Amino acid sequence: MNNKVKGYFLGAISAATYGMNPLFTLPLYNDGMDADSVLFFRYLFAIPILAIMLKWRRRSFKIERRQILPLFIMGILFAASSLTLYMSYNYMDAGIASTLLFVYPVMVAAIMTLFFKEKLTLQTVLCIVMALVGIGLLYEGGEEGTLSLAGTMLVLGSALAYTIYIVGINRVGLENMATIKVTFYVLLFGWGLFAFRSLFFGDGILLPNTWYMWGNIISLALFPTAISLICTTTAIQEIGSTPTAILGVLEPATAIFFGITVFGEVLTPRDCIGLACIIASVCLVVAGGKNITYTLIRFRKMFPKLPIRRRGIKIVRSRRN
Repeated sequence: MNNKVKGYFLGAISAATYGMNPLFTLPLYNDGMDADSVLFFRYLFAIPILAIMLKWRRRSFKIERRQILPLFIMGILFAASSLTLYMSYNYMDAGIASTLLFVYPVMVAAIMTLFFKEKLTLQTVLCIVMALVGIGLLYEGGEEGTLSLAGTMLVLGSALAYTIYIVGINRVGLENMATIKVTFYVLLFGWGLFAFRSLFFGDGILLPNTWYMWGNIISLALFPTAISLICTTTAIQEIGSTPTAILGVLEPATAIFFGITVFGEVLTPRDCIGLACIIASVCLVVAGGKNITYTLIRFRKMFPKLPIRRRGIKIVRSRRN
């Protein structure tokens, strides 16, 4: 296998493993855990994995005092994006929600054009229009009528929060810090948010009722976090950031695949057209701007996609007494 083929293969693996989140998250919900608890353990298990990766790459854990506040703010923003996404679970299917979340590169292009003097091109305008058309088609789609306005706004809010994170993190004094080191501290501070919410505003930290569900928690930290991050880094080295970013289209595609084949989700022709518009707009915006592509790929997202639920079937989340 030559280096180029290896790069494309690893880029595909990176995106596909990131799209595996529904396989591991939904069983945890059915086993009695809530959003804060799942995120609490996902972040908690991911932190030591990243710590090992830091030591393996001979990176120091030391940070400067002036970097603490920016890291804290980015961590809270990152965690809030995850939490907002999880709050939309009961409003739409995973494939549609994952694709709605995938509009964040278009949001990045818009923000960089409006606030950071990124050149506005016809291609960028076309991508924004295509994304809006796709969202409009999805909003009117579905067998049960329109998607919930609350659910749609929550997913778009999650995408916007992550957009602000990846645009802002290069402009708060962290641009010279290694990506994996930034991610380690962002997850560490973000984990604190879920601990605080669970202990003071929720029902406490819920544990799985069955021992083998711990495998799902470990898988959430391993596959869409560690493996995806390692494969992304290697793919960028082999084929560059633009092809790697474009291969990210496999993230929502994987969620759609699992939704249809494993959990019985149904996509209407209108849904398919809407999904295609969003995916095409993202690929075009990534391919059209080097600065945008670099911004997108340097801090790759590590929060999970929506768990999949069957259309028309409400998931009942049991709780311990």
